[in-house]
Amino acid sequence: MIKAAYLHIPFCEHICHYCDFNKVFLKNQPVDEYLQQMDVEMKKTVERFPTENLDTIFVGGGTPTSLSASQLEVFLTSIHEHLPFQKDTVEFTFEANPGDLTNDKLKVLKDFHVNRLSFGVQSFNDELLKRIGRSHRAKDVFQSITNAREVGFENISIDLIYSLPDQTVEDFEETLKTALALEMEHYSAYSLIIEPKTVFYNLMNKGKLPLPSQEEEARMYEVLLEEMAKHNYHQYEISNFAKVGLESRHNITYWANEQYYGIGAGAHSYVQGVRRANVGPLTHYMKSIDETGFPYKEEHNVTVQEQMEEEMFLGLRKTEGVSKGHFKEKFGKALDDVFSKEIQEHIEKGLLQWNGDQLSLTKKGKFLGNEVFQSFIGVN
Repeated sequence: MIKAAYLHIPFCEHICHYCDFNKVFLKNQPVDEYLQQMDVEMKKTVERFPTENLDTIFVGGGTPTSLSASQLEVFLTSIHEHLPFQKDTVEFTFEANPGDLTNDKLKVLKDFHVNRLSFGVQSFNDELLKRIGRSHRAKDVFQSITNAREVGFENISIDLIYSLPDQTVEDFEETLKTALALEMEHYSAYSLIIEPKTVFYNLMNKGKLPLPSQEEEARMYEVLLEEMAKHNYHQYEISNFAKVGLESRHNITYWANEQYYGIGAGAHSYVQGVRRANVGPLTHYMKSIDETGFPYKEEHNVTVQEQMEEEMFLGLRKTEGVSKGHFKEKFGKALDDVFSKEIQEHIEKGLLQWNGDQLSLTKKGKFLGNEVFQSFIGVN
């Protein structure tokens, strides 16, 4: 059963130096035409892969809030027309850029039953924000949150990035202090990853990107864990923290390796055992929709072995880990038998642990998560 939908709005008013997501500058783009094609894709997708009520809808980008209020209304009308969900029970998230969310846009979102906002804050240091290519400043975050609360949003998340160029542990501590003082319902904090085809990647190759050391990065993560625990935020995944009961259902769907729709240019989906990737360039996306109703550039039938591997490297991101009983029920095989060698090696290294039925990362394992995850890929 498909319980989640991701919808991609690729437009941005500014391109951040670290971003490798599918995105384009907003100016002079065929935004209205793109939204019309997304409407077609939604309709065709649900007709081809019908499901009952979705549990979670997530609109990401790009910058979804770069759309005008009237464009948001058109887009949200399409979602309500084509996607099956109950407005009173769905988790309906919009990613937002601080400073983009005017009161008229907030009202449109609220009127169309969006009930969760995720602000891409990254840092509260204005100089650092400038350096990483963000267009907002700290004051914009405070104002945007105030405006959202006034309109009635009660579930707000903040994204942070650490290990940024020239960032110190002390600077990250200050950003955390400011973020936690806002008492959000949810926080995500990710270590910077340098991706190809980004400004930072080019600077790094020229030796012009002064990044913190591995030791400093590890200390930032340690501070993150300490401060979140001190403020009673539940860590339910390596990089995600929430007040109890307000964990992101969309995130959990992904890490639980469940099915989800992916709508829009560059979006990915996982439906009926097939992973599909949509074409990224807008003109190609819209042409594909015109010709076939579907914009797929890749379709991969996931083998049972691949599904089991994904169950491990996605599921182990969750604090609760992977359930032995659920694994057996899902695949008809014992977790210990399929991955006995890998599990035992990581237990001996102090990276994995059994807690009753659950296999999970230890505290040490959280710092070396990628090493653990990679060991479950390509296992024969």
